[in-house]
Amino acid sequence: MNSNRKMSKRIISSSLVAASLVASLGCAGVQSASAAAVSAENLAAVKDSELTTAGVSTTLTVLAADAFDNLVVSVDDYSAVTVVAADATGAEVSTTVAIAEDTSDSEEAQESAEWEDRLMADVDDYLTIRESASADSPVVGKLYKGAVADVKSTEDGWVCISSGNVEGYVSDEYCVVGEEAKELADDVCDTVVTSTTSGLRIRESASEDAEVLTVMYEGATATLNTEAEAEDGWVPVTYNGVEGYVSEEYAESELDLSEAISTEEEQAAIEAAKAAEEKQAANQTTELTRTQNAAVAASYDDVTLLAALIQCEAGNEPYEGQLAVGAVVMNRLRGGRYGSSIYDVIYAPYQFGPAGRGKVAAAASAGPSGSCIQAAQEALGGASNIGGCTSFHRNDGRAGTVIGNHVFY
Repeated sequence: MNSNRKMSKRIISSSLVAASLVASLGCAGVQSASAAAVSAENLAAVKDSELTTAGVSTTLTVLAADAFDNLVVSVDDYSAVTVVAADATGAEVSTTVAIAEDTSDSEEAQESAEWEDRLMADVDDYLTIRESASADSPVVGKLYKGAVADVKSTEDGWVCISSGNVEGYVSDEYCVVGEEAKELADDVCDTVVTSTTSGLRIRESASEDAEVLTVMYEGATATLNTEAEAEDGWVPVTYNGVEGYVSEEYAESELDLSEAISTEEEQAAIEAAKAAEEKQAANQTTELTRTQNAAVAASYDDVTLLAALIQCEAGNEPYEGQLAVGAVVMNRLRGGRYGSSIYDVIYAPYQFGPAGRGKVAAAASAGPSGSCIQAAQEALGGASNIGGCTSFHRNDGRAGTVIGNHVFY
């Protein structure tokens, strides 16, 4: 917002406050008279003061009143309005009232101030960070596209920055600072939306009555869907391929900004990736192997029911154990032997004890935990860490995949 627009808002606010003051002075019984001579010093003297004439009410009541033919109204630094008039004896009657700050301008100014000394690399890939302000200086890190840095100082075409664990110099030819950096961040960085509650419902449209497509567990993140139409009180998101709306009340949004990576960190990441590839090639990994099956269309009730079963069977198990229970249900559903729906599989006779004893229904009604909801969503999405296993039991030494206190077979 430019300065002219801000000034216009101030003047409009001043007019409204002045009208209130005129009405209140009139209600106090002060009669119309010629305005006394009022100088700038007089106005400054009454800034932030009460009414200067005894017995005149300070209550600002907006009424139809025209008790004064001559008023002097002054706006001081666009932060306060002063109304000065004269009573029947010629004595000055005056008051000053602060003008309410325009919060939208204040928030915008605060955000701009936060970016005043922040820098973004205006590049397609990354910007090299050097040890000193010289193209011949050793490289100490990289500032990738979408990463942000704090400006420490400037020096002959170079900018000293700090980001992550890296401090060094970048050429000012390939970066932007302040408002330009903020605009670039808005353009190249995604906005992540984080759920602040367990079981945040993603609805088909921006309405409490709209169909629930899926849910987000507490701490889960989605991406702001900038292609969708914005709706008051709702945030358009994309979550695991599902597009919908979540309530603004239970979501926090922020730019997904990254940081610089040091030369040592980059080298360590390269070596770790290489070691992982070699380990996998040699088939020496002892970690659980994830497989990806076709996703199954599921309603909000399906997610809740599966999460409730997972909580009853593996609520105290590690997350991988919770996912494995969900995978068992999905493997049974795909096999068709236990039923053709999530409900049928879970409530198949003599299969899952908690279902037959009413514990699953109770857990669904109370609301499953965030990790169990996440495990249910992953399983419904096709993830499995137990291959095609369709059963599990408390680990008693039998052959199978052991996860936590269970063996899957």
